[in-house]
Amino acid sequence: MPTLRQLEYLVALAETKHFRRAAERVNTTQPTLSEQIKSLEERLCVQLVERSTARVLLTPIGNEVVEIARRMLKDAREIRNLAASDAKGLRGLLRLGLPPTIGPYLLQRAAPKLHRAYPALRLYVREDLPQVLPRLLEEGFHDVIICPMPIKGAEIESVVLFREPLLLTVGSDHPLAGKKSVALADIEGQDVLTLGPGHQLHDAAIELCKASGARLRYDFEGTSLDMLREMVVMGLGITFMPGLYARSELAQDKDVRLLEVRDRSLFRTLGMAWRKSASRTATFIELADFFKGMIEPGLERRR
Repeated sequence: MPTLRQLEYLVALAETKHFRRAAERVNTTQPTLSEQIKSLEERLCVQLVERSTARVLLTPIGNEVVEIARRMLKDAREIRNLAASDAKGLRGLLRLGLPPTIGPYLLQRAAPKLHRAYPALRLYVREDLPQVLPRLLEEGFHDVIICPMPIKGAEIESVVLFREPLLLTVGSDHPLAGKKSVALADIEGQDVLTLGPGHQLHDAAIELCKASGARLRYDFEGTSLDMLREMVVMGLGITFMPGLYARSELAQDKDVRLLEVRDRSLFRTLGMAWRKSASRTATFIELADFFKGMIEPGLERRR
């Protein structure tokens, strides 16, 4: 029979289509992963992977085995979670997934207090795009996720954590920089920068551009909030930053200005979700309550 580790390697290879990236995902070396995939094929007496210098492809039977492997790995995780849940409260290993626009700025403040309050909890954090987090949760890759609401999935249960304002962010030498607040009409004709597709901020920027007459710059899409900040400082356009990041990274930044749009309520709602079938629902609710207690009402920290 295949080992769970071999199945985990195969699933990682199927999702990354690359031996090195698959090895990084499962925290092993490329030679080890390659050797274990080969060993799995020999044990099953069938080719699962087509290898070439240009790409990695799964064979038809390889794709079928991957789907079964995902179910087996999910069941194995549920067994571990069930055993861990016998000890009440926040303890043991918990795999948290969240977007890169939330993770560092929420955990920067929450992680130390979480460790002090629950020293027996081992939190494994992984960042992914908001649009893929629910799928990874359903497949058992994460135990719990934090991402923008609504969090869709027939087998997913979710709760609201907080509402995070979106703040207009301009360079310190921008014509709007001298204002304390702006109206939506003030950004008509402005170039708006945002993160690429797959991020909730991308969709929010599209809607704001439609409502205000601003122009979304598709040719300058940022890969991170820090990159957006750099593009704003260089005068390539304006953007909308989430409150957690703005409070953490921009509140004392002399090169940018954070402005409220006074005639439009701009925010995103963030929630926590887990599988309905999970055995640790009480633990997840306790974790959600902890994060709620960490957030200042409205995150209203503006310059």
